Amino acid sequence: MSSRTPTAATAAAADLPAGLLRADDGLARCAWCAASPTYRRYHDEEWGYPVVDERRLFEKLCLEGFQAGLSWLTILNKREAFRAAFAGFDAERLARFDADDVERLLADAGIVRHRGKIESAINNARRVLELRAEFGSLAAYAWSHEPAPAARPAAMTLETLRAAPHSPESVAMSRDLKRRGWSFVGPTTVYAFMQAMGLVNDHLDGCHARERAHAARAALTPPRPR
Repeated sequence: MSSRTPTAATAAAADLPAGLLRADDGLARCAWCAASPTYRRYHDEEWGYPVVDERRLFEKLCLEGFQAGLSWLTILNKREAFRAAFAGFDAERLARFDADDVERLLADAGIVRHRGKIESAINNARRVLELRAEFGSLAAYAWSHEPAPAARPAAMTLETLRAAPHSPESVAMSRDLKRRGWSFVGPTTVYAFMQAMGLVNDHLDGCHARERAHAARAALTPPRPR
């Protein structure tokens, strides 16, 4: 999963390829989720499933920025504190935060206290409002960068995943966001966003969640720019 691509995990059973493990419930999963029950729930219920909800999309872009240099599990464990601190990632409310709010957030031990990342989240909220005015929604903008099926790997193996920390689409989206004034949106960060929000399905072949995520995408008609 981008910067969080699994290490060379030893399969829990001989019939599993590298990068997968079999948990106590008998299901095969991407090995990166073994660190904690929280991570396992995130893998099973969220990661890779298509999202069009505005707040969740914006939240993920913000939290991927905060994750830079840290583990995603660290951010995931702080997610509720981030939501409380950043107005539930309601872009309209967050866009109104000012210098006093920045200082307040820097004193909040529940989040990652990094001035540049805090100021970036506020700036990016303002940029979301601009995207909405142009495209109709952040969802419409984000899903316009979904890769074509033919551009995706024929097989999703650990080797394939390790070889692709970003994609042509994430590079293009990153460049466009930066042109529009966004920050902390490099190509790898944007690709991790795409992985998590279901614009790509990077559950490994053999993971029980891969087909569920695929079915969820097949049932979705994503919003399009107006």
